Amino acid sequence: MPTAGAVPQSVDRGNPRPAVVETHRLTRRFGALTAVDAVSLGVRGAEIFGLIGPNGAGKSTLIKMLTTMLPPSSGGAVVAGFDLATQAAQVRRHIGYVPQLLSADSELTGYENLLLSARLYLIPRAERKQRIGEALAMMGLTEVRERLVRNYSGGMIRRLEIAQSTLHRPAIIFMDEPTEGLDPVARHAVWSHIRDLRARLAAAVIVTTHYMDEADVLCDRIALIDRGRIQAVGTPAALKAEAGANATLDDVFEKLTGLAPEGGDYRNVRQSRRAAREHT
Repeated sequence: MPTAGAVPQSVDRGNPRPAVVETHRLTRRFGALTAVDAVSLGVRGAEIFGLIGPNGAGKSTLIKMLTTMLPPSSGGAVVAGFDLATQAAQVRRHIGYVPQLLSADSELTGYENLLLSARLYLIPRAERKQRIGEALAMMGLTEVRERLVRNYSGGMIRRLEIAQSTLHRPAIIFMDEPTEGLDPVARHAVWSHIRDLRARLAAAVIVTTHYMDEADVLCDRIALIDRGRIQAVGTPAALKAEAGANATLDDVFEKLTGLAPEGGDYRNVRQSRRAAREHT
């Protein structure tokens, strides 16, 4: 298992970037159900890494373990250079998390939501205004900073939640279904902001998604998880090439799982995310 306190090296000899997440047979059981089954993988610094798989495959459970919200049943992981089991507080200081369910407060303005997050992240008072201004600008929300979030569009809400997760300048940002419930235009806008976020912060971004076009266009590498196990890891191009000539990621998904992939305003976003509360 990787040594805690030091960022482990990626196993990819062709890429010198260190791994900022490395798991070793990470497992989570719920009674007789094994939701995540002996997962071993590495995520490099400054890459966008996607987790795809059917509902119930274990994607969100894996994310919850890596963000310290669920303890592993066995195995372990090093996240941002810290051991998941023994240095959970340090892990939390070095990661950002955008949950699948709605997290922004609709009765506060965009600025007030960010100010609350800045206080929770213990950002010094003297730095809060600048950090919030930078986060709003990075997500294209400066002009609506004083608008109540209940009057935001779905895409604006998601960008605000991403901004909240970046205020403390984390090394890794976890995003659970970042475009769930958004229309195509808003989804593309979020993709653009995620790429910009990665470039500006040099942070690794780990996303779960059930949209194959999103995984194909957005992610540097993808891990397909099914029944709690990693079935394949690689770039979208490599995975498609392995599936056959002219294959799509939908073809990869169907070949490895035997299933076809599944493919607004504040109220609509809340309702769509509420419908996805089950572990995925």
